[in-house]
Amino acid sequence: MLTLAFDTSQKTISVALLDGDSVAYEVTSDSGRNHSELLLPAVEQACSCSGAHIKEIDLFACTLGPGSFTGLRIGVGTLKGFMMATGRPAAGISSLQALAMNARHCGNVIAAMMDAGRGQVYLAYFRSDSRGGLHPLGPETAAAPQIVSQCPYEEVVYVGDGAVKYAKLISSFSKHNRILPADSRFIRASAVGILAREKQREHNLLDVQEALPVYLRSADALPARPVFPD
Repeated sequence: MLTLAFDTSQKTISVALLDGDSVAYEVTSDSGRNHSELLLPAVEQACSCSGAHIKEIDLFACTLGPGSFTGLRIGVGTLKGFMMATGRPAAGISSLQALAMNARHCGNVIAAMMDAGRGQVYLAYFRSDSRGGLHPLGPETAAAPQIVSQCPYEEVVYVGDGAVKYAKLISSFSKHNRILPADSRFIRASAVGILAREKQREHNLLDVQEALPVYLRSADALPARPVFPD
């Protein structure tokens, strides 16, 4: 069972190939916001290094958002292209849930916080269980970082580039809050793949029409355009 997963919601680009629940290949690098130029070559490299062909992939997955408007359009458009070209199923994953996976063994309540620009953050809370699973504790939101003052939970583990950027603010509201270091601030495609496998087991997959970016706030964005692989 091969799963190809990728994330283009942040300034990084991450691609992973999972064989079952094991990570066969993964790369995460700073894209310089050039997702359109780097995504397909990264996918080709993942397949080449793993000895797999794109037509052998059983499940595709990518983050649907929130995140970079342009990055999301590219990622979702590419996902649609793979679905239409291969006829294989796909899973759409919350960027914030994928980010929270970086902290799933670090605490009971996890706050995934991405820098949204314009003085805002994307924020969602999750509870981790003993098996490393994540359960949403409320809706995802886009708001000023001061929203953390309304957090109803104690001893929260914050993760993401938004948490790193606003670390002093977060710490000022509770001495029990913990902020993971900068090397945990970006989404890993392997986390996207693991969450996609869970969605597949739950029979919660996408069809092409359902594959749409999730922005959380107004976007002067065009619809995602399919990208068809050779």
